[in-house]
Amino acid sequence: MGTGVAPPPLRPGYILSAAYCNEHARSCQETLALTVFPPLPKIELLTMKQKIAAIFADSVAAKQQFLHDCGDTLVRATEEVVQTLQSGGKILLFGNGGSAADAQHIAAEFVNRYLIERPPLPAIALTTDTSALTSIVNDYGVADLFAKQIRALGKPGDVAIALSTSGNSPNVLRALDMCRDLRIRTIGLTGGNGGEMAGKVDHLLCVSATRITPRIQEVHILIGHTICELVDHLLFEPTRSSQ
Repeated sequence: MGTGVAPPPLRPGYILSAAYCNEHARSCQETLALTVFPPLPKIELLTMKQKIAAIFADSVAAKQQFLHDCGDTLVRATEEVVQTLQSGGKILLFGNGGSAADAQHIAAEFVNRYLIERPPLPAIALTTDTSALTSIVNDYGVADLFAKQIRALGKPGDVAIALSTSGNSPNVLRALDMCRDLRIRTIGLTGGNGGEMAGKVDHLLCVSATRITPRIQEVHILIGHTICELVDHLLFEPTRSSQ
């Protein structure tokens, strides 16, 4: 439906956006036009490749620095996970945003499989139950999002893997306090100076080389994969080789 008012002129190179069409279109079909950003500025191929190389170099450097700083701690954290599983405990994982996605990713590797055929392993990401999540936020607030679930599901002998790139996420910190109260061992994945998380976990895995969130998350998922691969090796590959 037209407005009877002439639409403003479009600059060259633009395609009609949905908002533009909603205001000025004369037919329903026009309102379905896709929103398209302005044409990209011309960037020399060499400049793009230099930028890409710099991103990769920063990611590699963060991983190398982490290995130097926390290689021994990662061994101990992996042993904690192995001992938990051998003793009949489970793994609880939690974080916000991209860290929530990483928590779910790592939990799925345990529950389904990683690289070898082996029994499923008990791991729960506390970021997936939308009914529980929304009810807790509605009744108690975001700060209790994970602590309430830890209290409901956790028990001594479990291990919690907490992810926060800053180390200062209030709901992650409150969940770690709950883990301490319940005598649940904790592994913290963070970055920068570790934030408040540094003083609340049994095993601190801190990406100290950077405070840039995506670079920290790239190391976090490598840490998660490394733990999964070592768990497969320590718990199941000796059995496989003896068959």
